[in-house]
Amino acid sequence: MPKAPELLAPAGSLDMMRTAFDFGADAIYAGQPRYSLRVRNNEFGTLEKLGEGIAEAHARGKQFFVVSNIFPHNSKLTTYLEDMAPVIALKPDALIMSDPGLIDMVREAFPEQAIHLSVQANTVNWAAVRFWKKLGLSRIILSRELSLDEVAEIRQQCPDIELEVFVHGALCIAYSGRCLLSGYFNHRDPNQGTCTNSCRWDYKVSTSDGQPVQLPDGQPVNFYQNRDQEILLEEKQRPGELMPIEEDEHGTYIMNSKDLRAIEHVHRLVELGIDSLKIEGRTKSPYYAARTCQAYREAIDDAVAGRPFNPALLGELEHLANRGYTDGFYQRHHDADYQNYLRGHSESDKSQYAGDAVAYDATRGLMEIAVKNRFAAQALIECVHPSGNRLHRIGRMENKAGEAVEVAPGSGHRVWIDLPPEMAGAYIARIDQA
Repeated sequence: MPKAPELLAPAGSLDMMRTAFDFGADAIYAGQPRYSLRVRNNEFGTLEKLGEGIAEAHARGKQFFVVSNIFPHNSKLTTYLEDMAPVIALKPDALIMSDPGLIDMVREAFPEQAIHLSVQANTVNWAAVRFWKKLGLSRIILSRELSLDEVAEIRQQCPDIELEVFVHGALCIAYSGRCLLSGYFNHRDPNQGTCTNSCRWDYKVSTSDGQPVQLPDGQPVNFYQNRDQEILLEEKQRPGELMPIEEDEHGTYIMNSKDLRAIEHVHRLVELGIDSLKIEGRTKSPYYAARTCQAYREAIDDAVAGRPFNPALLGELEHLANRGYTDGFYQRHHDADYQNYLRGHSESDKSQYAGDAVAYDATRGLMEIAVKNRFAAQALIECVHPSGNRLHRIGRMENKAGEAVEVAPGSGHRVWIDLPPEMAGAYIARIDQA
């Protein structure tokens, strides 16, 4: 039986951490805003909350990794070791780092602290893996730009160090965050943790004579074969600032990427002996953690037990908000069997995160729901719960005063519905049937 890889989930809060563990994660990663590539504040921005998270993870037999993967300018070097000393005293299971200078500083000051090399270091070959191992790092997070065959070769050449790969989440149009768009538009550097996701803004395409580019239905425009006019890009919030698109025979890469979903490759990654499968998304919701951890936990368990991949898991992940899915660079040319995976699952039902099952009111015989998105009485919902998911057609729905209501309007409202008590703590998703 192959070794089960670690399922590593993101966490931006204690609630998200607990949800990830409840739904099957073995470890989580979280960052302090000043030194990670998610500079926005989160619950782990204070030593108190960080310590609470690490202690709780260890009490559950889980691991907690602290992200410290910034590429610092000189000004942050002077305070780094002083700021990190109390963090390391909390005994995180590893620091996730990318900058060689900071890594060297930590290795000298805290030689017992385990360090994982961040994906930001863009490790794409086995020689680089061996280099970092010589410097004392215990795990390498491989670049997202590798194929499965390249991952396999690195594993073969480097059998004595832990390897981690991403399997789900946002993809950057640049090499793992080395993008200039955000810095150019807003003077906010992605490698300082302040990326504004400029690649996802609303752009329009026109030609140099001011005519909009007309997209044939369902067909992309091939700019490379039509170079008689210069192609210009205009962002919605910056009218009149026209940027030329430069393209070669391989395409143009300024636009937003689809999201990574590589659950269909979990079996191969388990066979290769990859040590950790990582989900991206520290700024996402606990609902996202629940859905992704639940699906990837099942895929890992099936692979380890020798059961075939369940294509229905593709559909489970479709229920999350996404910009379309891709398996990234893992497999460059998909065969017929792979295409059947992608289209063999049901796409007839879509769902939306609707609310949280807060607590069961035994007096009323109803479950209190903290509403996140609108849903109506008689709606079909899915209760996403660590014990297993359950479909339910809402019958009774009441407001706080006990009056019957037909609609839960949206975020900030509370309603009570006829769910059984064992569904307390579930995430509620509204199912929209085609």
